[in-house]
Amino acid sequence: MSSERPVRKRGIRRMRVSAADVARAVGVSPATVSYVLNDRPGVSQDMRDKVLSTARELGYPLQAHQQNKGRERTRVIGLILQDIANPFYAEVSAGVIDAARARDYEVFLAHTQESGEMLAKVVDTMVTRRVDGVVITVLHPEDGEVVRRLRGAGVPFIQFSRRIPDLRADFVGIDDCAVASDILRHVVADHGHIDVAVITGPPNSSASSTRAASFVRTAQTIGLSLPPHRRFNAYLTAEGGHTVVQRLMARDDLPRAIVCGSDAIASGVIGALRSQGLKVPDDVAVTGIDGVFPAASMLAELTTISVPRRRMAELSVEQLIKRVDGVGGPPQVLIQPHRLRIGTSCGCRPESLVSWTRTAQED
Repeated sequence: MSSERPVRKRGIRRMRVSAADVARAVGVSPATVSYVLNDRPGVSQDMRDKVLSTARELGYPLQAHQQNKGRERTRVIGLILQDIANPFYAEVSAGVIDAARARDYEVFLAHTQESGEMLAKVVDTMVTRRVDGVVITVLHPEDGEVVRRLRGAGVPFIQFSRRIPDLRADFVGIDDCAVASDILRHVVADHGHIDVAVITGPPNSSASSTRAASFVRTAQTIGLSLPPHRRFNAYLTAEGGHTVVQRLMARDDLPRAIVCGSDAIASGVIGALRSQGLKVPDDVAVTGIDGVFPAASMLAELTTISVPRRRMAELSVEQLIKRVDGVGGPPQVLIQPHRLRIGTSCGCRPESLVSWTRTAQED
């Protein structure tokens, strides 16, 4: 048994205290700690007292376990989106609702439009309305207090598409680094474009920041110049892409290709170019990421990365309900495969359109 005095984790570190941390501090197996925390038989009273005492010293959220034990389910889960007007989130919403209803749950839906204040209000409302769990698509690194609020109330949650780095919590998403690298390599290696600009979403989004960093790293690897004046951040809407193109045109500095971090941004880029009489891809090649536009849309030939949004939604609900049921094991990171969908907006000819899928196991 460990003789060292346990060190209580404080501030943002408190979110990382796990049952395994408690087990190491006490000198017992994680299974023993699980038995104690879930009030199961098979552990002596002395050991039970020791585990609970150590958990309190470390700052483990015992309140969550205590509340869960006597908590009556509402059979409602929360879904917090970035912006429901974004087609990506519209399909995620439909997938979560369908998956939840298949398990006899309903969904309390809200969006924050990147407002931390709104996120805090939405979480408080969901906790007050006693949702059984929450799927969150909008977490930023500065949202630690929101996480503490959920854990203090005993409400399990799933990080979807975005996550807080180093947070011990379930995550469902894609390999954003590989996604950005794949689409940029296609534009540069397959089409030979050397004057390229990239537009990604808000830098405090883990998905957008990872894609932005991957664009820079991939450019360095393949010998492409991607200076700061060719790198932009925008809101994840068509308006965001439109605004960047307006800035580029105002200074007469349009690149030969624009690689976008989302299809929503790409749609704004294409719209802005067309409004100025420019042709895609003859004048400017454009690509996106997400694969959200249906075949009947004006962007049917957009070269993009298709993301399995429905499957991700189903996995999120499945994992969340496991947490509501008190099972699921250690935090899960569920990375899903993506698919490069070749259209004509990059310059590929219609007869050469192909697609390929990268699985989560590929480099």
